[in-house]
Amino acid sequence: MTKNEIHEKRMKEYFIQATKELLKGEGLKVVSVRNVAEQAGYSYATMYNYFKDIKELVFICVKDFMEECRQIVETECAEVPSGKEKIRAVFKSYIKYFIQYPGIFELFFLENMYDLGAKQPTSKMIFSFPDELCEKEWDYCISQNIYTKEETEQLKQDLKFAVTGMLLFYLNRRIPEDYNSFTKMVDGKLKQALNTND
Repeated sequence: MTKNEIHEKRMKEYFIQATKELLKGEGLKVVSVRNVAEQAGYSYATMYNYFKDIKELVFICVKDFMEECRQIVETECAEVPSGKEKIRAVFKSYIKYFIQYPGIFELFFLENMYDLGAKQPTSKMIFSFPDELCEKEWDYCISQNIYTKEETEQLKQDLKFAVTGMLLFYLNRRIPEDYNSFTKMVDGKLKQALNTND
């Protein structure tokens, strides 16, 4: 890498980190060219030397948040046996990530995709993310005749919609009122959907 390439990479990272901090803290509503530049410690004109616009920065952050979530899920679920239990553990870890960072949940599920860069790819990327997190486990369940391919496809859809709905009501309406009740509800729904007994 040349000095210029190192400098450019470093500068981009300052702006990406600044955007991620704003998104995690207060969500997309506070992300503007001026706020990002101020958070990064540079002028807003400098940002345009490295990024086309704020939407490009947000799109990069969405991908980074997905990777961050993936790493957390993999670490937390590493010791869980394959199959239904692993799928359940993955979804619980996935949910915990959004509880910890409600600004990211808002960005992923409440913001209009037209406010983000690369609209359709962003939307599809977010929608298919839980499937990717569980891909090996779904394949395992099919190979072990735990679920058929058709059942697996239906479960994928059911779980994505159910989990997003539960997060939406908890984060935005405090239904149920406390975190313990929420985690019990989530666990019950996951057990019911996956037909696990313990």
